[in-house]
Amino acid sequence: MIVDFHTHTFPDRIAERAVASLKKNSHTAAFSDGTSEGLTERNRAAGIDLAVVLPVATAPDQVRHINDKAAETNRRYPGLLSFASIHPDLADAADELKRVKELGIKGVKIHPVYQGKDIDDLKFLRILDVCAGLGLIVITHGGWDIGFPGVGHCQPDQIRRAVRTVDPDGKTLKFVAAHMGGWRIWEEVPEMLGDTGVYLDTSFSTGHFYPLGGNEYDGYYEGKDTFMLDTEGFMELYRAFGPERILFGTDSPWSDAGESLAFIRALPLSEDEKAQVLGKTAMKLLGLTETE
Repeated sequence: MIVDFHTHTFPDRIAERAVASLKKNSHTAAFSDGTSEGLTERNRAAGIDLAVVLPVATAPDQVRHINDKAAETNRRYPGLLSFASIHPDLADAADELKRVKELGIKGVKIHPVYQGKDIDDLKFLRILDVCAGLGLIVITHGGWDIGFPGVGHCQPDQIRRAVRTVDPDGKTLKFVAAHMGGWRIWEEVPEMLGDTGVYLDTSFSTGHFYPLGGNEYDGYYEGKDTFMLDTEGFMELYRAFGPERILFGTDSPWSDAGESLAFIRALPLSEDEKAQVLGKTAMKLLGLTETE
C-alpha cells in the first residue's frame, strides 16, 4: 500500500488559474493539472493507492466551504482522502473542528505562512489543543516557503514550542511537520523535533525541484542554489526519526511522483523500512487498514 500523505487539488473551475498563479509565484513547474481527476489519474499512473489532499484556507470565511468540499471529495473519490482546513482567525474555530470530526474527516491542514501567524501564536495553540482532544491529525507546512522568501512562521524551533506547549509528553497530539520538518533548514530539525512525537513528511524535499521551462522560462533560478535533500542528508533525518515517524509525500502537483518514489526505493533501507515510509506508517496514523 503506497500512501502519498501530501497533495493539493483545487475546484475544477479555478484549478487552471490557481496552478498558473502558484507556478508564477514559485517559479517552478507543475506535474498535474491540480484537479481531483488529475490527481486520481496521477495516482493510477504512479501506482499510488491513496493520496491525502491538503486544502489551505487563506481567509476565515473560506473554512466552512472548504471543509464541506473536503467531505464531498471523500465521498466521490475512493483513492483520495481530503483533510479539512482551519484558519487561526476563525472566531468559532473550536466548533468548526468539532464539525470536521463529525464529518468523518481525519485531520486538518494549517499553513502559518499563508495564514500570516506564527505556529506558536496563541490562536494556533488553541487549535492544536482542540485537535488533540478530538483525535484529529494536524499537518503544517514546515520551514521556509518557496513562494514567500524570507518569511518564517513555522520554523523548527517554533514548531517545537507549539507542540511542547500543547502536548508536553508527545502522547496526545498527532502532528505532522511537512517538508521533512523544515524546508531548506533541515539541519535544525533533528535537534528541535527529534525528541518530540512529531512526524515528518517527505514532500518537496528530495530529488530536484524544477524551474519553469520552455515558453514559461523566466530565468529566476539562474545562478541560485536549488538544493534539496540528497541521500546522505535524508538518512541523517531518517536516523533521528525512524520509519515509524516518516511519511511519504509528493506535494503534488509540485513534484514528479515517479521521481519521489524512486528516491525512497533507492535508499539504503530494508524493504520493510521502505514499506513503512511509503504507506504503513501513514495507514497506522490514519487509523486505516488496507481493505478500507
